[in-house]
Amino acid sequence: MPPTPVTPPTPATPPTPPTPPTAVTSAARQSVAQRRAVYLGELAQGTDRFHEPRRPDCPWCGSARLRTRLRTPDLLQHKPGTFVVDECEDCAHAFQNPRLTTEGLAFYYRDFYENQDPGEERQEHEGFAERTLRSRAGRRRHEAAARAMLPFPEPESWLDVGTGHGHFPAAAKELFTYTSFDGLDPTSRVDKARAAGRVEEAHRGRLPDLVGRLRARYDVVSMFHHLEHSPDPREELRAALAVLRPGGHLLVEVPDPDCAFGALLGKWWVSYCQPQHLHLMPLRNLLDELDALGCSVVSTDRREPHVPYDLTGALALAIGNRLPGGDEPWRPAPPTDLQRTLRTALTRATAPLLASAFVLDHALAPLLRRTRFSNAYRIIARKNPRATHL
Repeated sequence: MPPTPVTPPTPATPPTPPTPPTAVTSAARQSVAQRRAVYLGELAQGTDRFHEPRRPDCPWCGSARLRTRLRTPDLLQHKPGTFVVDECEDCAHAFQNPRLTTEGLAFYYRDFYENQDPGEERQEHEGFAERTLRSRAGRRRHEAAARAMLPFPEPESWLDVGTGHGHFPAAAKELFTYTSFDGLDPTSRVDKARAAGRVEEAHRGRLPDLVGRLRARYDVVSMFHHLEHSPDPREELRAALAVLRPGGHLLVEVPDPDCAFGALLGKWWVSYCQPQHLHLMPLRNLLDELDALGCSVVSTDRREPHVPYDLTGALALAIGNRLPGGDEPWRPAPPTDLQRTLRTALTRATAPLLASAFVLDHALAPLLRRTRFSNAYRIIARKNPRATHL
């Protein structure tokens, strides 16, 4: 009997050598250099064109009794420009004035959300405060927000507005296993969320623009730290009610402008987040608006939504604005090797300070969330059959 032929082993494919760190850095710098040319071309025309005319009255109640609450540069990305937050002395609504135009919003948002997904390589120019802002979006916080809906019937369909990479729907799915979660976001992040299986359907754009095909489709609509970014929060609320079924619930979380940290920390209070936060709405204003739209508010909470990052964020902003500049494409020139080395050394040296502030924020959180230092609030409202909407 002839011997069974032996198939020679397939030669192993040689492993692909890792890309040298210097090559990665060079590629990143080339990308920054390309973007720098675009940014500098835009900035040569000045930043005044990014602002609408200053309005003389409150966008919420129409009162002309305004006071300046804040004047600040861009402390997050350090892009050129100065931003003003006015406050109405009648209804206490705080708003950016003059407000950014659509072109201005695109300019100041650009590059901010590029690498906000955990696990992705970070931009070299990303600052302490940008990383701190992500701390409000951890899995435990997502689960806590989802648990707020447990007292109500399990929804068949849920739309998360401003979903980003869809981490909230992914966490909420653990609690609502029979619910279909969709996501909406103006950026391509929502497409990545669908590709990763975190949402079933991805809707890209603004909610008011998508009402026509989403009307009365959802049992729950959630908006976590979304309304403050909207040029017109009332329009967003009406759109949310339009896509809800009668009896459905709207879940909203926003920064609380009544938080005592705002007065204590001034421009270093992370929740001001200029130039991105266009509105800071007191709880009473949102409650009155929802009532006017025919909703029943079934729950308000100032404790659970508190995010323990005020001291860490303020320190991160202060440090980030005193370090040598990073390789940011909106700066006229890249940093020198000496500036890069100094920035790295100072970043490492200040890490223990930030760690201490982080521990202090979390140690004080159980107490602060019961006081005026709570920095956010949550509303759950039910859409009644008589609700008025788009």
